[in-house]
Amino acid sequence: MVGHVIVAARNEADRIAGTVAALHEVFTGATVVVADDGSEDDTAAVAREAGAVVVGAGHHQGKGQAASLAAARALADGPPTGLPVVLLADADLADSAARLAPLAEAVAAGEADVAVAAFARRVGGGFGLALGFAHWAIERRCGLDTSAPISGQRALSYEALEAVAPFRDGFGMEIGMTVDAVRSGLRVREIELDLAHRATGKTLRGFIHRGRQLRDFLRVYRATAKPRAAASPAEAAP
Repeated sequence: MVGHVIVAARNEADRIAGTVAALHEVFTGATVVVADDGSEDDTAAVAREAGAVVVGAGHHQGKGQAASLAAARALADGPPTGLPVVLLADADLADSAARLAPLAEAVAAGEADVAVAAFARRVGGGFGLALGFAHWAIERRCGLDTSAPISGQRALSYEALEAVAPFRDGFGMEIGMTVDAVRSGLRVREIELDLAHRATGKTLRGFIHRGRQLRDFLRVYRATAKPRAAASPAEAAP
């Protein structure tokens, strides 16, 4: 069902092995490609030991930019026979990554072109400013009402991946992906799943993280004022 899994990672050495192992267990035959965004710990080494392919620029550039390198790898490989789906996942899911199968199943069954996981249980988070802006930005740009606008857990066909890659920069990746998908005529569906991830909470570190998110959300909102031109092969290549 799943040919490639793209795992966005930065400084997740303590969770990436569990995430990769869970993905390999559920999605037999899939190539797990970890997009390492310049991690300062052993994320890349641990991911390789767990059986993943690791791509990255070797320095911190942003989630969207790093994941775009993995997307280019998946598109260059193409879909293996009988495995028509690409899955995107965040590295901090650990064992709960095994619960992503319904996303791939929805795409494989033709029920959606892009399936997005909505977390059944909210863990951590701040006051909702960044999340609320993301919801508003997507609705404003393409008319879609979302409950999980920045979820990084997504499944899509290779054709859909080609339509939305390379991804928008930084943490604006998911907002841009949704807007670009809807504008391309793709069907986006949200599916509630019981997932767990590293929560930031109402801490200084958490507020700094969400501030960076909001900065990138504002940038992608401005960047999506007009539909982007199709990327050339040179722009899409790693």
